[in-house]
Amino acid sequence: MGFQLGSALLDACVLAVLDDQDAYGYVLTQSVKQVMDISESTLYPVLRRLQKDGLLSTYDQPFSGRLRRYYALTAAGHEKLNEYRREWKEYTDKVDSLLYGGNQNV
Repeated sequence: MGFQLGSALLDACVLAVLDDQDAYGYVLTQSVKQVMDISESTLYPVLRRLQKDGLLSTYDQPFSGRLRRYYALTAAGHEKLNEYRREWKEYTDKVDSLLYGGNQNV
């Protein structure tokens, strides 16, 4: 069973992957696929939007005779990721309280 929580969760996952290290599209897709079902064709518009919003920057690196585009978090991207993490913690604490009963550290 999969939970559909919208584009904010996808954005948060992309930013979280890039918090560890810069990455190119294929690596980002494979990393995010570990938690949600997405394709590269879904991910690239998200990357463009996050870049337009100032949360990501890009640079190109040569690889096997061609250029590979890497994505990196900006300072604003780090701030947004921290905001998503706070919101996710609050959200999951509330859901856990409902699912498991009691006051699960809410």
